[in-house]
Amino acid sequence: MMRTLKYLKKMAKKNKEDIKEQEEIQDQVDNVDVQEENTEETIELSKEETLEIELKESKEKFLRLYAEFENYKKRTIKEKLEMMKNASQDLMKALIPVVDDFDRAKKSAEDESSEEAFSEGVTLVYNKLQTTLANKGLKRMESNGETFDPELHEALTELPVNDDEMKGKVIDTITQGFYLNDKIIRHAQVVVGK
Repeated sequence: MMRTLKYLKKMAKKNKEDIKEQEEIQDQVDNVDVQEENTEETIELSKEETLEIELKESKEKFLRLYAEFENYKKRTIKEKLEMMKNASQDLMKALIPVVDDFDRAKKSAEDESSEEAFSEGVTLVYNKLQTTLANKGLKRMESNGETFDPELHEALTELPVNDDEMKGKVIDTITQGFYLNDKIIRHAQVVVGK
């Protein structure tokens, strides 16, 4: 019985503590309500300021996104134009050896000691091919007499020269270089003077 009495006292004490805690919590809630009523006007002002700040941030984000999108559009248009401009690159690379062979045949036919002649019809076909390729953006690289440039030329060999002006310059072109729309598609293979 003693134990139950102690237990009941303990429970009563605990209930009193719980009631005190609840009263303290209620007092705090009441204080917060009073503070909210007092600061309602200041909250409205800060809400307006907050909305203005959010509006400015939203405008900045929009402008950044708009600028990024415009840059993206310009970049993709530029890439498409570049792709269209150089779409025939593989075809031109495949035709260059044919053009080389045609050039060698013409040069051989024009040699006085040659028995073969380049007929007028073949000359017309040759000229038409050259014109068509030029219209599509294929251009020959002029190398002879130019200063050697490793970005344009591929040096196959160097030959000693007597003339100091020809040192470091292209003496002879073994294989012609070509541009396609100002982009190198084949480097010229050259002999350089040293």
